[in-house]
Amino acid sequence: MITQEQVDFYRENGYLLVKGVFNSAEVEEMRTATDMIIERAAQSKFDRSDTWQGDYLPPEQLKKLVLKGFHDVHYHDAAFTRALCHPNMAAVLSRLIGPNVQVHHSKMLVKPPEKGAAFPMHQDYPYFPHAKHSMIAASIHLDDSDMENGCLCVIPGTHKNGPMPHVGAHYLDHQEYPISSGTPCPASAGDVLFFNYLTIHGSGINRSLRPRRNILVQYRDPEDLPTEEVHVNWGQGLMVCGHNPIFKEYKGAH
Repeated sequence: MITQEQVDFYRENGYLLVKGVFNSAEVEEMRTATDMIIERAAQSKFDRSDTWQGDYLPPEQLKKLVLKGFHDVHYHDAAFTRALCHPNMAAVLSRLIGPNVQVHHSKMLVKPPEKGAAFPMHQDYPYFPHAKHSMIAASIHLDDSDMENGCLCVIPGTHKNGPMPHVGAHYLDHQEYPISSGTPCPASAGDVLFFNYLTIHGSGINRSLRPRRNILVQYRDPEDLPTEEVHVNWGQGLMVCGHNPIFKEYKGAH
């Protein structure tokens, strides 16, 4: 799926957009699964908006925004289990992480038309810190994404900074790191943006009449151990490539 030149680009910049990882039929299957999860959630007591709170937007604007961010979507629909273990995904991840690749977690991020919430600039590290920083996010695009509907923006090379001090609910000072400071990463449905969990990233509000549906999967080297027991979920640790050199007994999260 990727060349040595692309691997080198990732090492230098901390992100890589890979075109056409999923075909149109696979994308449509995931769109349907995403819409069905939202529908089932709406009929349950677990429905919510995951809009980030904080001072990065005026309060009256913040309260109008919506973000659907349900975690562990591969527990809800087999379409996502197939996606996160897809041969094309494994081909890329084995070049970026190494021969052994393990799933940490998955989630859906859906910005509805006209009111899809922003993500202030941040690193993912504070949420699930690991010792060797092998963690990579794979953002699977289910819709064409651009600045109008809130595509991801990254600050190239910031993965080399190491963990940075965050404010609020784990985001960076929005005056020092506005979303406009990032490099936009527009993408087409079926493309996947891979980025290290230390790479600063964020996205703007969806101001368009189109949805922006993404599936985000976090992957790691199984020998890269967490430094804090946070963000643990049942079934964590599914092997996508290779094997787990550390033998242990797996049990459900407490």
